[in-house]
Amino acid sequence: MSFVDEINKRRTFAIISHPDAGKTTLTEKLLLFGGAIQVAGAVKSNKIKKTATSDFMEIEKQRGISVATSVMAFNYRGLKINILDTPGHMDFQEDTFRTLTAADSVIVVIDVAKGVETQTEKLVKVCRMRKTPIIVFINKMDREGKEAFDLLDEIEQKLGLKTCPLSWPIGMGQRFKGVYNMYEEKLNLFTAHGKQTEEETIEFTDLSNPDLEKYVDEKPANELREEVEMVEEVYPEFVRQDYLDGKISPVFFGSAINNFGVKELLDCFVEIAPTPLPRITEERQVNPTEDKFSGFVFKIHANIDPRHRDRIAFLRICSGIFKRNTNYLHIRQNKKMKFSNPTSFMAEKKSVVDEAYPGDIVGLYDSGNFKIGDTVTEGEILHFKGIPSFSPEQFRYVNNADPLKSKQLAKGLEQLMDEGVAQLFIKDLNGRKIIGTVGALQFEVIQYRLKHEYGASCDYEPVNLAKACWIECDDAAKLKEFTTRRKRDMAVDKDGNMVFLAESKWVLKTVQESFPEIKFHFTSEF
Repeated sequence: MSFVDEINKRRTFAIISHPDAGKTTLTEKLLLFGGAIQVAGAVKSNKIKKTATSDFMEIEKQRGISVATSVMAFNYRGLKINILDTPGHMDFQEDTFRTLTAADSVIVVIDVAKGVETQTEKLVKVCRMRKTPIIVFINKMDREGKEAFDLLDEIEQKLGLKTCPLSWPIGMGQRFKGVYNMYEEKLNLFTAHGKQTEEETIEFTDLSNPDLEKYVDEKPANELREEVEMVEEVYPEFVRQDYLDGKISPVFFGSAINNFGVKELLDCFVEIAPTPLPRITEERQVNPTEDKFSGFVFKIHANIDPRHRDRIAFLRICSGIFKRNTNYLHIRQNKKMKFSNPTSFMAEKKSVVDEAYPGDIVGLYDSGNFKIGDTVTEGEILHFKGIPSFSPEQFRYVNNADPLKSKQLAKGLEQLMDEGVAQLFIKDLNGRKIIGTVGALQFEVIQYRLKHEYGASCDYEPVNLAKACWIECDDAAKLKEFTTRRKRDMAVDKDGNMVFLAESKWVLKTVQESFPEIKFHFTSEF
């Protein structure tokens, strides 16, 4: 198979949603259809000690939520599908934002009862900024919820997406009979048993055919005819190029827990979703079909297997072919590295790969060389853009609760910060360590992981801070004056960059006005 054929086989996408909309369940069902797993794990059920395949960290299993992005690959209809299952909880949104830089398209999951929630709005805004193609999956149709037309209005108003339904529900909740797949002109009948077989799919090209009543009764049949006619009049016709340009978003309806509507989503997705897209670097645009290999690290995960203390850097391949045991240049460190056992993933199951192509995600075993945003190439100096660390909004002093384990604590904090779980600031005045996070739940995760993965204990102390900003200034004298006058508010991050810690928004505003020469940055990518 030629290099270009290999690229065209790939589809790399992220699944995003608000917590509890059914994102992890949908991921599982997609894997089930791809033959990648045999049984789905009941995410919420504690009685059944199976947990979702993509939630493999101990704390995720206990809580029933995803706290780190999982990467999974499977083959379907001759294509290689790479799924990035992201955390829905707002406290972990930074991980999700970074993951979106590695995806070529996105599936947004929306709960039929709750509709569009705030977390979804934020994430979709990032996708729209990047013109990422979006498909919407409206989940839990077997429960009572909002009417389909109302939901589409809400999606258009709150998310700013132009919707284009490719399937349409027949009733909902107790009255849910199935969906009519307008894309394939097929009728899919619903039975709540968690399995879905081909027999329940009926070719149905003409809804005016009286045979429809045989399958779904008279009233639902008439409603379906009326609603589909309205959909065809009101919503734009599906044009693939418009979807790829981010101008329209196809919508599907289903029930992931019952495996219903998932196959239609997947079948349509593999046909219309983009193949690996070009990536922008500070120097130039990188196209996937280029001969020379390049890629960037968008995530680091320590202790995927706590017994082996391994740390894995997730690398998105952007161009060329990545080969095992080949020397590549680590741009930031300006040193050559070779990787003897790069891995591909099925959640925590890993297998060594000899070659990987643009669109693929490979895991590189890492002893501390990588940071998020690092570039690896065959030699060309490139810096991929758009992989930020956000300015934290919650802060606490971190104290060592067990003096005998200070080495373990230092190592644990260093590795977890490299993962991008949170940010560490060291105060200039007294050397005290402050952890800054985007959400409060992160503190719990850090404490839990330090204890269970590094054998270190820590406790927290409140600190009165509102914002951390990275600073720079072209005038060395002005910078010195600023850092001297504001010494009690100065710190460095783990990479030694200068950071100003503001006690309140008012203090920040005053300081910005008093020192106009100083530039204040709210993401570390400046």
